[in-house]
Amino acid sequence: MFRQLLLLSLSGMLGPGNFEVERPAAPVASVRQDVPGKGLIGRWDITIDQNGKEAPSWLEVKLSGTRTLVGSFVGSSGSARPVSKVNFDQGRFSFNIPPQWESGNQDFVIEGTLEGESIKGTITTSEGRKFNWTGVGASYLKRTGTVKWGKPVELFNGKDLTGWKATGKNQWIVKNGVLTSPRSGSNLVSERKFKDFKLHIEFRYPKGSNSGVYLRGRHEVQIEDSPKDAHPSSVLFAGVYGFLTPSEINSLGPDTWQSFDITLIGRMVTIVSNGKTVISNQEIPGITGGALDSREAEDGPIYFQGDHGPIEFRKVTITPAN
Repeated sequence: MFRQLLLLSLSGMLGPGNFEVERPAAPVASVRQDVPGKGLIGRWDITIDQNGKEAPSWLEVKLSGTRTLVGSFVGSSGSARPVSKVNFDQGRFSFNIPPQWESGNQDFVIEGTLEGESIKGTITTSEGRKFNWTGVGASYLKRTGTVKWGKPVELFNGKDLTGWKATGKNQWIVKNGVLTSPRSGSNLVSERKFKDFKLHIEFRYPKGSNSGVYLRGRHEVQIEDSPKDAHPSSVLFAGVYGFLTPSEINSLGPDTWQSFDITLIGRMVTIVSNGKTVISNQEIPGITGGALDSREAEDGPIYFQGDHGPIEFRKVTITPAN
């Protein structure tokens, strides 16, 4: 029994993150009462208050061995970053992570307190700015039963931006039936929100460009001019950014129309890249950098990244689950 429970804790199944779609689970006793920070083990959806503006973040804490806490952290940008050790003492915890894409030359410092089934604290950035944050246990988004699919919906009408909104000053246009971002600028977000769905998109990018499609506005599937012979990575073509690596880079290259067929049910995702399955029914652990928010249990939009280079879409079809 001790070994079985230990294995469960190692996989992150214990603690406040282990609950159904809407209802938190009751606290679960750890394998040993003297394990430091046992209530911190699990996944947490975090919201950072950046001078009145909300920024989403995410944390997972696991037990390594019998007493060391380790984890993974996602900030408001970039990919998931490993946490080699989470320090915990009398309800307070802290850890450091190096900068990734951010400016500044010092480590991020995350400090917090565990308060029942929630956490809160501060984050000091690599530039030395300090913000408050709060966190709640992340839903496991478990689904039961057989999925029943509704009717396909065309999110792009081929004529204009009806049903979409830019996140800032808009550079998106529709030309000859193609939804186009001719240069880096704002992201584009669907007005409709969805729970579980099948999504078909057709896209084209020029050489060296970079974009992505965000599922529920929180999980980015990478669209990038990745070399076909590149070693597969979660941050390259068809990867779930920072989390899930495709089996291969099944890209057709720049200046060519390509397609993704993506099925998302709860946290489980399947990605078919240009007709070939490259990620098969794998779990997305949490939000990716650039997410709109960290409220993972809620429905969310489809959003296209427009701030990393030119990108075109000509087909955006979604089939929601009933």
